[in-house]
Amino acid sequence: MASLSRPDGNVTGVSLLASSLDAKKFSLLRELVPQVSVIGGLLSPNYPDAKYQLEQFQAAADRLGVRAIVLSASTEAEIDLAFLTLEPQHVGALVVGTDPFFGGRREQLVALAARHCTPAVYFQREFVNAGGLMSYGPHFANGYREGALYVGRALKGEKPADMPVDQPTKFELVINLKTANALGLTIPDKLIAVADEVIE
Repeated sequence: MASLSRPDGNVTGVSLLASSLDAKKFSLLRELVPQVSVIGGLLSPNYPDAKYQLEQFQAAADRLGVRAIVLSASTEAEIDLAFLTLEPQHVGALVVGTDPFFGGRREQLVALAARHCTPAVYFQREFVNAGGLMSYGPHFANGYREGALYVGRALKGEKPADMPVDQPTKFELVINLKTANALGLTIPDKLIAVADEVIE
């Protein structure tokens, strides 16, 4: 593929750019819990962008002056084990990496974050709807709709080379105030002001 705007081949589609937002998620956690000196990143080693996510986590931590502890999980049991290592490693907040595997374990992740009193930021609003603290990312449902439209265009004869890869232009921040209160956190006014949705 020559570029996202000019695919020049038979491949095009929709990119949600979710894996590129990990640095922003670290920044959001830093604003929320500025006293935290160690932030964890939970990754799935089976995710195609895992190496890129790892680089993003480490670069963001360096930029913010915090230590990053990267945890790995590819099964439900490994997710449980990852959370058990948070306290011994002094992890004060957690970024859950983008991965459909984690999306499918939403209830487990949210419950563990609550049980371990860990402020966590996720990649989809559905985590916050399920009781998670905060999410930042593209609106996945819109991306799925765009993908379906691209399939329709291709089936009608449009050439993929003439269809730029669609990318989101807006990312949403969703905050759950009830969860923040349960964790004993006060959400800064600045974050409330820029949030796309605040769940009370």
